Amino acid sequence: MYVVTGGAGFIGSNLVEGLNRSGENDILVVDEFSDVSQVRNLAGCRIADYQDKEDFLMSIERSGLPSSTSAVFHMGACSNTMAEDGRYVMKTNFDYSKRLLHACVDSNVPLIYASSAAVYGRGTSFAESEHYEYPLNAYAFSKQLFDSYVRKEADRISSQVVALRYFNVYGPRETHKASMASIVYQMFKQYSKHGRLRLFRGTGGYGDGEQRRDFISVDDIVSVNLFFLENPELSGIFNVGTGRSRSFNDVGLAVINSIRATLRESPITLKDSVADGLIEYFDIPDTLKPRYQSFTEADVTRLCNAGFSSGFHSLEEGVSAYHSWLKEDQPFEISTDSFSANR
Repeated sequence: MYVVTGGAGFIGSNLVEGLNRSGENDILVVDEFSDVSQVRNLAGCRIADYQDKEDFLMSIERSGLPSSTSAVFHMGACSNTMAEDGRYVMKTNFDYSKRLLHACVDSNVPLIYASSAAVYGRGTSFAESEHYEYPLNAYAFSKQLFDSYVRKEADRISSQVVALRYFNVYGPRETHKASMASIVYQMFKQYSKHGRLRLFRGTGGYGDGEQRRDFISVDDIVSVNLFFLENPELSGIFNVGTGRSRSFNDVGLAVINSIRATLRESPITLKDSVADGLIEYFDIPDTLKPRYQSFTEADVTRLCNAGFSSGFHSLEEGVSAYHSWLKEDQPFEISTDSFSANR
């Protein structure tokens, strides 16, 4: 049996689907349904059981992991980077993770868990080293602290423990995250409503909309998780990004052109998008400035050296595939009426 914490969430539910595709249906989903909209993330997925996250924690501390557990994927977390309740963030992301780690170690069960590129803060070096870690919010601090705890315990652990530092993930089943959903989703939603995109003016030495992030499809995230499942001799902390940063202008253009393709319209350039008012720029809010990352790019050397060779979707491929999924799922209606004035 495979345990997936946060299994009804964004990455967790995609991982459940990925396990299903590989023929695995004996899956225990651990989550909390305080947000009932997450139920639809598991529609079409095949699982064996569900358990509330607090009940699961009490159970493993009382009697250990279920004896049939083959591996634990720990995707559950408070992922709100703007969260102000530090006690809740630390309890959810750090304390819970420690207790789950010890249960896995005691049962000699592999643990593959979600870390985050947020641990690097506003740095410009993104290798898996404490030297480059400088968390700027409670979420990032909780992730960095647990990674440090795992490093400290590593010599006493014989079972597989893998930390995956996700960069900017986008893709299906993130609608419930609302304002914390990916910028790709936000752009699709914004463009469908207003027929234009609003991006930040230049920051950190970057031009308007030219701030750069490492955007990675959730499908690639699932592939990396399954790679480590298939290679239980591998442990450590690994960046999970494409290794290539792309600008927010690039993302905006990919969103616009994926919609234009649906409408059987020819692709448009960035220059023409700006001239036609399809992309416009505004100042970054003062409250966000101290915590804003103008640049991220995963150093994936360690991941590649570990043997992961499947490659990653390009931004354009990933955005197009996501658009196809959104049209099927229809979390919001893409109205062509809102585009006509800007063509």
